[in-house]
Amino acid sequence: MAQSEGSSKRSSAAGGWGALKSCGKHLLSSRAPLTGARALLKANQPDGFDCPGCAWGDPEHGSSFEFCENGVKAVSWEATDKRTPPSFFAKHTLTELRTWSDYALEGEGRLTHPLRYDAASDRYLPVSWDEAFAEIGAELRGLDHPDQAEFYTSGRASNEAAYIYQLFARAYGTNNFPDCSNMCHEASGVALVDAIGIGKGTVLLEDFEKADAIFCVGQNPGTNHPRMLGDLRRAAERGAEIVVLNPVRERGLERFADPQNTVEMLRGSSGAIASHYLQPRSGGDMAAFRGIAKIVFARDAEALAAGRPSLLDRAFLEHHTAGLDAYRAAVEATAWEAILDQSGLTMDEIAAMADVYLGAQRVIATWAMGVTQHRHSVATIREIANLLFLRGHIGRPGAGLCPVRGHSNVQGDRTVGINERPPADFLDALERHFGVAMPRRHGHNVLAAIRAMRDGTSKAFIGLGGNFLRATPDTPVVAQALASCRLTVHIATKLNHGHLVPGAVGYLLPCLGRTEIDRNAEGKTQIVTVEDSMSMVHGSGGINKPASKELRSEIAIIAGIAAATVGTATIDWPGFAADYDRIRAAIGATIPGFSDYNSRVRKPRGFKLRNLAAERVFETATGRANFSADALPDETEHQAARKTNDTFVLQTFRSHDQYNTTIYGLDDRYRGVYGERRVVFAHPDDLVEIRDRLGERVDIVGTHDDGITRRAEDFRLVPFDMPRGALAGYYPELNVLVPLSTFGEKSDTPTSKSVLVTLEARAAA
Repeated sequence: MAQSEGSSKRSSAAGGWGALKSCGKHLLSSRAPLTGARALLKANQPDGFDCPGCAWGDPEHGSSFEFCENGVKAVSWEATDKRTPPSFFAKHTLTELRTWSDYALEGEGRLTHPLRYDAASDRYLPVSWDEAFAEIGAELRGLDHPDQAEFYTSGRASNEAAYIYQLFARAYGTNNFPDCSNMCHEASGVALVDAIGIGKGTVLLEDFEKADAIFCVGQNPGTNHPRMLGDLRRAAERGAEIVVLNPVRERGLERFADPQNTVEMLRGSSGAIASHYLQPRSGGDMAAFRGIAKIVFARDAEALAAGRPSLLDRAFLEHHTAGLDAYRAAVEATAWEAILDQSGLTMDEIAAMADVYLGAQRVIATWAMGVTQHRHSVATIREIANLLFLRGHIGRPGAGLCPVRGHSNVQGDRTVGINERPPADFLDALERHFGVAMPRRHGHNVLAAIRAMRDGTSKAFIGLGGNFLRATPDTPVVAQALASCRLTVHIATKLNHGHLVPGAVGYLLPCLGRTEIDRNAEGKTQIVTVEDSMSMVHGSGGINKPASKELRSEIAIIAGIAAATVGTATIDWPGFAADYDRIRAAIGATIPGFSDYNSRVRKPRGFKLRNLAAERVFETATGRANFSADALPDETEHQAARKTNDTFVLQTFRSHDQYNTTIYGLDDRYRGVYGERRVVFAHPDDLVEIRDRLGERVDIVGTHDDGITRRAEDFRLVPFDMPRGALAGYYPELNVLVPLSTFGEKSDTPTSKSVLVTLEARAAA
């Protein structure tokens, strides 16, 4: 495909020499290449730290070094020797810093001292830890009600930090826990709890070694979780069929060159990943899976009529499922015209997927945010689960459901209690163990928290990591909401835009990173733990010298705020900060599956949390795996866009040089873009028409009719292999176009993969 001016040739395969070159570049740019390289040898190792990047699983039997480009970027980003000390803030006002890019802000390096916002000078000034804790505690105690405070959590927080964070907020009196999972995989949790009784996947990494077919839906492992590519390629090499459903033709799902394979690197060769690559319209995955099921039911009826065995797993369906008849009736009532129009696929393409499904004895379905960020995401995931139920692909080796989480501990945070709708038995356990009454009313998720701050009903925001402003939809609205707070507190390693809109009282508190040594007052080195996408719990201990003597761990900071807010008469917060074993003992006493936590996590590779659904024990209301009989959406965004001339459906995604809102660099070599981020991708034929009307650069304008004007300015058009009528571009730059008022049914997840927009000519400067 021809490249636009300013673009270069796309990589021919994911990984390979391009990955090695990128790793060297990022290690050198950290200005601490030897420190970063030494740290990488301890990433995901039994005696090292858990990679602060993605949540892709580690094998139970593994111990060797795994090369991962994104892991190198994450480690070098954290292990940099660049610093952002108080002298930096003496030179720059927050008003000036708000004009900087995300990349430039984080490029200044690690925060070194606790800081307090001074409105008179519009700067952050240094403050002592004791002063910070005392004022934050006083401000929280001064609110009219605990529900006026929001406690946000990033998925990089450890199990221990997340546990005492939720304990502090509940001892204070609220269940307001907006969490990063609300913006990505909330739909997975909601759907899977209803379907199989647990909001997690059912597979281990070893299951990828046994699967005959793997359906990869709405995900881009080459950028988001590169270690997955090695497992997919090994599966393909032994004959498993890899079926990809993704509107955008992503290089990492086509071919992969393993940088750890010396022979392959010398030859410059690569291996194929996808055996079938389907490009549905954005939001068309539910219709695609409904079409597969329709063919499966039809062929099963033909087999039975001809006296052949059923194609379905009748024993599993009879003994372990509920709702099959209603689901089958819904499938049979769905017209092929609707399936083909919504999915954007042909009958032959859907039939080919059905052939793969019926020809496999063991099937895994895996998905990410391309599935979860739509209005009907919960129904789509239920449809994926329905298909796997039909042939019993749950609870046996080589088969199962596999949502692939983003941040390294986003799943663990939810496991240990970060939940705005906590189950009663968990609250009961906390009350028994700590002797403190726990609030029972449900709290705020991310969207509810934004609305509450915007409307003035919430007046305090505490952020445990992350970049709340840039990760959420409707960026100007969120900025206004944060700035209107009485109190904002950010616990962070580097400066980001979320820190530049402080409340009347604003604190920026620097913490240790996961790669850094964490010692208590007695000199004992402490470890924390995380849970990956496969329910494996690992220990993690840093090896690098802290970036500043002033840094404290997330746990110590939370404990300091908690002690200043609710006191230490009932809960020993300083004791938790002094010895993390005490936190793990409390987790073991209050959360099922964590008994003997301290000894189990110190074993090589950690331990696996029990997953009853993987054992075909379904803790649902029916005691069975539940089919869903949801109808297809009345109309997808693509169908709505066709009714209006010049309306497109935009999806936001990451560049190859970023992880969530963290921008490591300005390149996206898998898509052929270098040195810039303000680009919008479109089908080549659409691009010709757009350029003829509007020129080379455009403004992107939201069409959501709620009285808010949404505009992303000055984007260059880039051709790409994707469906007509679709656009794609990078967040956080395009989050200004995602309306706060559109969200997933039952999940409240922002609809970042299906935003209706138009394009306008960019006015000459």
